[in-house]
Amino acid sequence: MANMKDREDAFENKFVHDETQKFKAMARRNKLLGLWAADLLGKSGDEAEAYAREVVNADFEEAGDDDVFRKVRKDFDVAGVQQSDHQIRRTMDELLATAIEQVKNSE
Repeated sequence: MANMKDREDAFENKFVHDETQKFKAMARRNKLLGLWAADLLGKSGDEAEAYAREVVNADFEEAGDDDVFRKVRKDFDVAGVQQSDHQIRRTMDELLATAIEQVKNSE
């Protein structure tokens, strides 16, 4: 019976670890996206870091990526930054791959 409990605990621990890694990767991707967008918006230094935090915080509005995408899209539209929806989403995908590698390498 102890063997079954050990297996169950190991499965639960792996699940928690995997979910934590996903959360960290998404948060890192959103920060990288925020810094990328800040550069295109002409922000630098502390202003760019503050904008990146706004992008990270936008992800807590709803499940999925749409809240983050809408924030960046809206800010680009207001500032007149020419980036298509496809370009923004492609950058989100590319930065997620980068973030996953960074999170893996930081373990």
